[in-house]
Amino acid sequence: MGPYTCKECSSLQTMEQSHTTVISNSLSNGMSMHKNHFNGTIPPMPWFGMDIGGTLSKLVFFEPKDSITAQTEDETQLLSNVTKYLTKNSAYGKSGHRDAHQQMDNVQICNRIGTLHFIRFPTSEMNNFLDLSKKKGMAASVSTVCATGGGAFKFEDIFKNELNLKLCKCDELDSLIRGLLFTVASNNNECYFWSQCTEDEQCSTQKYTFQYNKYPFIVVNIGSGVSVLAVYGPNNYKRISGTSIGGGTFLGLCSLLTGCNTFDEAIELAANGDNVKVDKLVRDIYGGSYSKFGLPGELVASSFGHMNSKEKRAQVSREDLARATLVTITNNIASIARMCALNERIDRVCFVGNFLRVNPISMKLLSHAMDYWSNGSQKAIFLNHEGYFGAIGCLLSFDERFKE
Repeated sequence: MGPYTCKECSSLQTMEQSHTTVISNSLSNGMSMHKNHFNGTIPPMPWFGMDIGGTLSKLVFFEPKDSITAQTEDETQLLSNVTKYLTKNSAYGKSGHRDAHQQMDNVQICNRIGTLHFIRFPTSEMNNFLDLSKKKGMAASVSTVCATGGGAFKFEDIFKNELNLKLCKCDELDSLIRGLLFTVASNNNECYFWSQCTEDEQCSTQKYTFQYNKYPFIVVNIGSGVSVLAVYGPNNYKRISGTSIGGGTFLGLCSLLTGCNTFDEAIELAANGDNVKVDKLVRDIYGGSYSKFGLPGELVASSFGHMNSKEKRAQVSREDLARATLVTITNNIASIARMCALNERIDRVCFVGNFLRVNPISMKLLSHAMDYWSNGSQKAIFLNHEGYFGAIGCLLSFDERFKE
């Protein structure tokens, strides 16, 4: 995490008021100070927020839709070119992607109304991203971008040397919470849960109405690793747990065990596999359920427990190994989340992070675990914008950071 705390987080105390107040007050106060500093002008566009993670980098781009013009003719043309390129394509090079279904319209940033676009690419492709940014002139009129994640430190000099761009570093957990609260307040359909998650035919997602001004709640952020946060207010949270066994672990182990190269490929393999051929279940040990302690026979007793048998190793496929890896990591995260909820006596638990992208298997497992071990009193809450909250939080802090 970065050494800075995003100053605008304090303005999120206005979350206790109406949705409209949240959007306007939390941003316009910072903008008025900003205007004084820039003699009535607003920061030059384009506006970006970045979250440079250990595995995946996330970029949020604000496209203005109002009629305000504050740029020179050259700057206006440059913004038009950048906007056209980013919004007319859904793929950039071999590994960059825009999640068009995540687009957010009628969003207010720095007193401007516009659309948020969401772009991701593997952090390992950072050099290609920089080359493309230079070619398309994305940094031609901008001197500073707010960024978070470890990559904001790791790639700081490269951004400066290649793009003449300064990365103003925001604390990643501050950015996560700020972006999450803003998004939930802005999008009534942001949150959902899985209903009847153990029944394939009846299983479906249902809208969850998240009261963003009601505290506390827990956020389980699943990226390369996992952080668990207890949120007690808009500017009051603590990291209560975490684990190094997260999305990066899943992809790393799957790459070793199956030879896959990408997260999407690993998930596709897992979707067609059967972890029962790899894992040892309660019924494999007891011949059925362990009723005294409420352990059903189909519960995993030992992850990869069958793999100490040469005969069973010969029977498993790449798909089975990928599925077992996914189940192992997800079950571990569910256990940690449930224990944290019990220790903190908090009912609402939100799961976010790009590990959940295109990953209904893990979402259903998390849902079942939270429901089963709480005797139906707890739901696993998911959010549509998954791993973009850190980048959104950085974008929201742009105007204040630009002053530094």
